[in-house]
Amino acid sequence: MSATQTATDFDPKAFRRALGNFATGVTVITACTPNGVQTGVTANSFNSVSLDPALVLWSIMKSSASVDIFEQASHFAVNVLAADQINLSNHFARPSDDKFASIDYEKGLGNAPLLPDCAARFQCENYQRIDGGDHWILLGKVVAFDDIGRAPLLYHGGAYSAVIPHAGVKPKDSEASSKGEEKNAQRLHDNLYYQMIQAVKRYQDSYQPLQLATGLRTIEARMIMTLNDFGSLAASELEQRIGMPDQDLKAALDTLKRKEWIAASDDILSLTSAGIEQAATLWKVANDRQTDVFGQFSAEDVATFRKVLDAVQ
Repeated sequence: MSATQTATDFDPKAFRRALGNFATGVTVITACTPNGVQTGVTANSFNSVSLDPALVLWSIMKSSASVDIFEQASHFAVNVLAADQINLSNHFARPSDDKFASIDYEKGLGNAPLLPDCAARFQCENYQRIDGGDHWILLGKVVAFDDIGRAPLLYHGGAYSAVIPHAGVKPKDSEASSKGEEKNAQRLHDNLYYQMIQAVKRYQDSYQPLQLATGLRTIEARMIMTLNDFGSLAASELEQRIGMPDQDLKAALDTLKRKEWIAASDDILSLTSAGIEQAATLWKVANDRQTDVFGQFSAEDVATFRKVLDAVQ
């Protein structure tokens, strides 16, 4: 049974990790002041509020250097990032004198920068600012939008994720005919995409609890296993290889440094001897699970399976 923390003993880092269980999209919010000062910030706090009028909201730290720009701007734009735009998310999450120097964009309403190739874009009039603790909650009235429809970038559990459609379940009480059930079952059986999704889900359902039993979150385990292969990496390269935002990488690194599994020298990360032992444990868990699943097949069958996987990636 998991421990429940009361409002009087919140650990901010633990609270943030708990919030990370709620999967969100990732956006870059942009704006421009009347005298031409631009800004863009990465945010996963974007949400819809109302259809009539069309209102959306997001929040920004009161200590952010961009607060004054959003206050002065007549409009802001919500750029909903697509799954292949991790670099944009990380770029706008970092401080910079000119975040748009190397970025392609066009100017929207109020000269708010609009980023290309997003999943969707919303252009908003500044509507209301609400005090929200250490954040300002900014409401915008949507006056124009682009529904590009690309697969969105997600954020979950301290790492970037991507959408996989849910396979659905069979209702307990179904009025469907047996002929319809048979036809649907056959179609799903013949659909390789559906079969791959189902296979990955079943594999994860039995593998992830074994990995979590080591005491590491999935993203922390990936960090250790990746460093074990490369020996050492710059923090920025590790961030790209495992797909996670700057702030979450730093939080995970703090945890792994406290456990004395990772050492850092001039931004170069490497495993300690204890970290190497932990990596061996993690790889053993992964390899044991793989043997459990694929041990029933011949070497030729597994080789064919690998060939197919290589071909469709």
